[in-house]
Amino acid sequence: MNSAVPHPWTLTPREAIALQKELASQVQVTGKLSHCRYVAGADVAYTRSQQRLVAAVVLWDIQLSRITEYHLEKQPVEFPYVPGLLSFRESPAVFAAFGRLSTRPDLLIVDGHGYAHPRRFGIACHLGVLLDIPTIGCAKSILVGEHQPVPDCVGAWVPLLDHGTVIGAAVRTRLHVRPVYVSIGHKRDLEEAIRWILQCSRGCRLPEPTRQAHILVTEARQSGSQSKKPN
Repeated sequence: MNSAVPHPWTLTPREAIALQKELASQVQVTGKLSHCRYVAGADVAYTRSQQRLVAAVVLWDIQLSRITEYHLEKQPVEFPYVPGLLSFRESPAVFAAFGRLSTRPDLLIVDGHGYAHPRRFGIACHLGVLLDIPTIGCAKSILVGEHQPVPDCVGAWVPLLDHGTVIGAAVRTRLHVRPVYVSIGHKRDLEEAIRWILQCSRGCRLPEPTRQAHILVTEARQSGSQSKKPN
């Protein structure tokens, strides 16, 4: 699958912020899926030295409830740690892994934020815009914003607000555990994003595609990169 990157990743933090502001205008905050069978999940982990990272992209078949393909990519960390600029550290490796998929997914779920970002352009938005694919951000913690308590029942959610603006949602995917933070990435509205996160969360806190990606990167950061297309 061709996933040519339309801009360089070697930027200063100031240049990266300017690019985020420029690309944020391309995010589409509406859209619904009439059909979805393949959902990709992406996650990234760092080696103990923090000098290298490994990205995983998992292709999850909703109909068969199984992984049909996954790819791992290890790369050196080229961009400094700057809050709000995570995408410039992690997206190059995700792009490389995504580009090796033999089947284009109908939806991409990223372990990270999308619209729930200071400049409304987190990694889920960045990947969605550049890959031109419906994308959702599903993060484990808040980057920006606040919310009221989420009722302790599966499917409950409350808005995540930044100075009165709804930027995402705190969503209860499992009883008695912390919510996840869902936001628009690209080509989905917020309610549609919440619906798909709940549909893909099979009794676990995280949606299955990113949960499986998380398992893979946790294991792979100790070993070599590999790819697999199950039989």
